[in-house]
Amino acid sequence: MATRARVRAPELIGKGGWLNTGDQQYTLADLRGRIVVLDFWTFCCINCLHVLDELRELERKHADTVVIIGVHSPKFVHEAEHQAVVDAVERYEVHHPVLDDPELATWKQYAVRAWPTLVVIDPEGYVVAQHAGEGHAHAIEKLVEELEAEHEAKGTLRRGDGPYVPPEPVATDLRFPGKALLLPGGTFLVSDSTRHQLVELEADGETVVRRIGSGERGLGPDAFSEPQGLALLPSGKVIVADTVNHALRTYDPETGAVETVAGTGRQWMQGEPTSGPAREVSLSSPWDVAVFDGLVWIAMAGVHQLWTYDPVAGTVQVAAGTTNEGLVDGPAAEAWFAQPSGLAATEDRLWIADSETSALRWIDRDRVVHTAVGTGLFDFGHRDGAAEQALLQHPLGVTALPDGSVAVSDTYNHALRRFDPASGEVTTLATDLREPSAAVVVGDDVVVVESARHRLTRLRLPEEAVRVESVAHRTQRAATEVAAGALRLDVVFQAPKGQKLDTRYGPSTRLLVSSTPPELLLDGEGQGTDLARALTLNPEVTEGVLHVSAMAASCDDDPENEYPACHVHQQDWGVPVRLTEGGADRLPLVLAGLDA
Repeated sequence: MATRARVRAPELIGKGGWLNTGDQQYTLADLRGRIVVLDFWTFCCINCLHVLDELRELERKHADTVVIIGVHSPKFVHEAEHQAVVDAVERYEVHHPVLDDPELATWKQYAVRAWPTLVVIDPEGYVVAQHAGEGHAHAIEKLVEELEAEHEAKGTLRRGDGPYVPPEPVATDLRFPGKALLLPGGTFLVSDSTRHQLVELEADGETVVRRIGSGERGLGPDAFSEPQGLALLPSGKVIVADTVNHALRTYDPETGAVETVAGTGRQWMQGEPTSGPAREVSLSSPWDVAVFDGLVWIAMAGVHQLWTYDPVAGTVQVAAGTTNEGLVDGPAAEAWFAQPSGLAATEDRLWIADSETSALRWIDRDRVVHTAVGTGLFDFGHRDGAAEQALLQHPLGVTALPDGSVAVSDTYNHALRRFDPASGEVTTLATDLREPSAAVVVGDDVVVVESARHRLTRLRLPEEAVRVESVAHRTQRAATEVAAGALRLDVVFQAPKGQKLDTRYGPSTRLLVSSTPPELLLDGEGQGTDLARALTLNPEVTEGVLHVSAMAASCDDDPENEYPACHVHQQDWGVPVRLTEGGADRLPLVLAGLDA
């Protein structure tokens, strides 16, 4: 803590004016007699969001003596827009006055150098402490208690209600949604972040089917805290990045059950374990999730890393990144990220929206990190063209497109962009979106999460993003000729030598089947525990792709070993098929066969 010198606090000025005060404008003189905590923040910054959460308890316990004032000091151009600040204050449930300072006038007056910075002002108007970074709430509370006692004795402490005036609530079905997922039945699951819920919508993207969660912050079986990323597991459950709970949850669409599978509910801090049993290792603001290479990958925005979660072994571990913030490519253990916030898996790579570097990046199966678009923490804009000179602005989402290119939710540019690895070009697919944060491909359309418009928006993909010469071109493999009607799918699995199926906790195998187009499958879609499935193919659909995801768990077969090592075997197939007379009526896929 800084020395408590008698330095008069500079005035609070900001061209954008005051929020959360009922249109009342304040000066420091109006706050005399109260302990004032200035929080210099910007809404793109994950560390700033951590501090908002840290301050909630201080606000509650010392509501009659402490006034917290957020001084919004933008980094990105978009953050200097007044409406964007208004949105962020509601989005992150900021329950104290906020001064919108787009020109950094107050930031300069207080000689602030970093986001976040906290400044404490005593009841007589003097600066008594300044802290940069997060994790200082405990120290500030101790100082507040000292100041309360000191100024109570001097008669200079003024207790009472603070200047906070909540804005009028707005009725919308979604409120700052984060991510979306297309469920096997054709409905959408959306993380309704500000309302701490998941919402299932009909295929129209508008009609509410059900809400999951009470709507109050929490970590219980009926509660979330600002959930974001969603991904479908081979089991049919959905894994949820429960961001402010610093946890991964699962949601079962069949039963409605919600379970915590990773994280302790506390934010990870330096020096804590980075691997081990998933429920015993803390996480830090997981923002998105994707299934890649047999594991659930986590965009761990809070520590600028990628982690993995193994749902069979029940473990987590760091996969890439050093916790240093920046843009450095190379082997995963040496790479630097900056608030990774969006993930999308393809067969050979995991795409990453690295928001604070305004970059599109990817990691391959050898765990080497590459950058497709972006140059660093402070280079951003909206420019199309060759990837090496193209610019994004704080993208939060990335989506794999049917032709091998990717769509980037270029959040602060209010745009949907496209990067084509084949040409190395970046183009703009759509503008006039409002803070797009994710997108989902549905047939020839892309459904965009317009977070700041509180809705899903359906757009037609341009021809070059969906045009393929044939199904084989799309999947890079020749089509398998099969007969229309009944088709038996057999996933062949033989436990490796010295191992056996792990049935201690129920079935050890999972099978998930779907198709493109969905009309290809008349029967047999969905998930189950049997590795054989009777499918029925629609004779009116001549070509398509069967998507098969299979998993089996086996353990060492050693009766002398009380704690045998266990292993998960998982594979995803996209099998192009052509329906022909005399085609095969059985489709065998080998997950694991006999040892050679």
